[in-house]
Amino acid sequence: MSSLEKTVLIVIPKSQFCEQELFGVLEVFKSAAVRTIVLSRSGQEARGMDKNRFQPDGMLVDWDKQEGVPKWYPAIVLIGGKGARKSLWDDPILPQILTDHFRAGKVIGALGSSIVVLAKAGLLNGDAARPEDDAACEALQALNVSFSDHPVEAFETFVTGAGGQVSQEFARKVVNLLL
Repeated sequence: MSSLEKTVLIVIPKSQFCEQELFGVLEVFKSAAVRTIVLSRSGQEARGMDKNRFQPDGMLVDWDKQEGVPKWYPAIVLIGGKGARKSLWDDPILPQILTDHFRAGKVIGALGSSIVVLAKAGLLNGDAARPEDDAACEALQALNVSFSDHPVEAFETFVTGAGGQVSQEFARKVVNLLL
């Protein structure tokens, strides 16, 4: 499989993303020769919860205008952090992007507090990993999501991970589903 066929869209909060989640995922994808495109709502330089800065490749609204990407990404991964609550949970276009990719049979993953986005889009079938963030757990329980006993849970084409400490294990499961 060429790197073009293994292009993963990563969506991060526009601020207060979890560095451990993002950098852990990027490390595994890089070692597996997976091309990544990182987008945020604003496309502007994002600041993580630990004050690290990261420049996304563009804005989420332009998800389908990235150079050299087929109509559907083979996988979409959502990164959490405190900022996910403000910029991802209620994003107006992200649920439709996820739903379209789900219908196309693509891999969809979410780490930590970004798991709420999958639940709000009505895409969680089965147990999800329990996020490390209490507010995310409360939101998921309100959406009738049940939790797995595993910090990384894979079900069909979905992968969820509890948070930064399991980001690399999570990313390896995504890569395995791509293969």
